[in-house]
Amino acid sequence: MIDYNLPSTSFQQDKTKKTISWRPKIKLSKIWKSQISLMIFCSVILSSVFGFLAGAVSGSIFYFEVKDILTKLNIDLPFVSTIVEKETIIEKEYIPQTNQEQTIIAVVKHVSPAVVNIIITKDLPIIEQYFRDPFSIPEYRQKGIEKREIGGGTGFIVSEDGMILTNKHVVLDQEADYTVLTNDGKQYPARVLAKDPFQDLAILKIEDSNSFSIVKLGDSDKLQIGQSVIAIGNALGEFQNTVSVGVISGLGRTITASGGGMVETLEDVIQTDAAINKGNSGGPLLNLKGEVIGINTAVSLEGENIGFTIPINKAKKDIKQVQDFGKIVYPFLGIRYVVLNEKIQEDNNLPVNYGAYITSDTSSGRTAITPGSPAETIGLRQGDIVLEFDGQRITTDNSLADIIRKYNPGDKIILKVLREGEEKFFTVTLDERNE
Repeated sequence: MIDYNLPSTSFQQDKTKKTISWRPKIKLSKIWKSQISLMIFCSVILSSVFGFLAGAVSGSIFYFEVKDILTKLNIDLPFVSTIVEKETIIEKEYIPQTNQEQTIIAVVKHVSPAVVNIIITKDLPIIEQYFRDPFSIPEYRQKGIEKREIGGGTGFIVSEDGMILTNKHVVLDQEADYTVLTNDGKQYPARVLAKDPFQDLAILKIEDSNSFSIVKLGDSDKLQIGQSVIAIGNALGEFQNTVSVGVISGLGRTITASGGGMVETLEDVIQTDAAINKGNSGGPLLNLKGEVIGINTAVSLEGENIGFTIPINKAKKDIKQVQDFGKIVYPFLGIRYVVLNEKIQEDNNLPVNYGAYITSDTSSGRTAITPGSPAETIGLRQGDIVLEFDGQRITTDNSLADIIRKYNPGDKIILKVLREGEEKFFTVTLDERNE
């Protein structure tokens, strides 16, 4: 601010024109000179600071832009490499981007310690080639035996003492040895406790006294199509605890699966598009609560990402029976039957379109009633229609096979039977299936 000092003003008289002019004279004080010096000094300092900051920011932006371009062009320049080497890399923990992603990560971390690889080994002969003389054709002979890995699968621990649920086709070879590899890299020998005679399920036991992490079993009867699921397994027999994510694509499927030297029809299985590869067999299918809702079993070779899983509720009884009795047992009634629907009713001129119609099979030679069975004992015969099993109506959606699996040998139940248009009731004690 310029200060006009009136005392310093002078008057000059122009004698020629006889006029008087007012001409102020500006004079700077010592205080003002100090202020000017301070302002110049501050301006220099501020200019230097802001210039440095602007140069640093623009230089940093320029460096990273150049670095990005050189990386994309796959060009390596010495000065860039030197700068990169001097960079301090700070690793940060990954932050999930969505609630679902966070849930999946948490489920995998929690369940993985209870998912195991099953390694199958067997003593196989060592075959060597030899020649009787230089001009003879090659011959072969056995030179001892060696243990070789012949396959693998997945399982998951269902009890703290090391009981493992897996597929029956994984442990089908009775002469093979089975080793369990846990997620922390430890190996344990295991033995097969039981194989389900009618489902692709089996139970192993780790031969060790340690206490193991276990999975939590869910309720497969409450599943919905479109529900998100997670599959974990030993993909291709070499990629331990591979994780894939998908949805439930279908429920209540019936398929014919083959593998491991067996062919089996699987009823009421879950269809999923979560990737299931060779080696995933026996691994868990999980919901987003971290509960096992299925056992991964088969994959379609014709389709893409079409896998099938046995509902966990079908395995719960097997687990309990092995814990209680040391084996898997099925109740036995002793009839051959066809579940009725409207078409079968019409074709055979029957009075009802539901129930189990007892009939023989001439092509296979199977009789309608098994000799010595509980059905023969109570007097059931060919042509009878079992309408209800212990009060449960038999339909295509609630077959006799599904109903009877809920019971145990020795259970006493009541059958409601239609015979020649008349309803009759029979009390029968179920036997144990031996086949």
